[in-house]
Amino acid sequence: MKDIFNKSVSDEVVSRIEKLTPEAQPHWGKMDAAQMLAHCNVTYEMAFTDKHPKPRGLMKLVVRMFVKNAVVSEKPYPRNSRTAPQFLISDGRSFKLEKTRLIAYVNQCQQLGAAYFDGKGSRSFGPLNTREWNNMFYKHLDHHLTQFGV
Repeated sequence: MKDIFNKSVSDEVVSRIEKLTPEAQPHWGKMDAAQMLAHCNVTYEMAFTDKHPKPRGLMKLVVRMFVKNAVVSEKPYPRNSRTAPQFLISDGRSFKLEKTRLIAYVNQCQQLGAAYFDGKGSRSFGPLNTREWNNMFYKHLDHHLTQFGV
């Protein structure tokens, strides 16, 4: 899997994001381009803010036992796979705002570097190593950018 913390890879991802237009149509799924960008931003909101609650109790156990590996492994996401409630974006979003936010998050992660994320706690999965953070960030972005043909 490509290393999102590598500047050339993060620049490539930003270039793909820049190619998106508000009119871009998905090859699968129901989100429009602005909703997809907002959906991708949730991953970074969960890494850098307290905007989304941590799973608790039984849900915490289920997420860590059954969801974590699917998210942090190198295995690609299947098309039209289910997502957690906080990732569901059904309202209208500003394409320009969400695009700007996502590019800023990708650049922030690259500038912080892999070492910053090694052992950093995930709101959903607990502490992750650098490889797991990379896989989560890159795989999710690649999945949705591919969904929109960029």
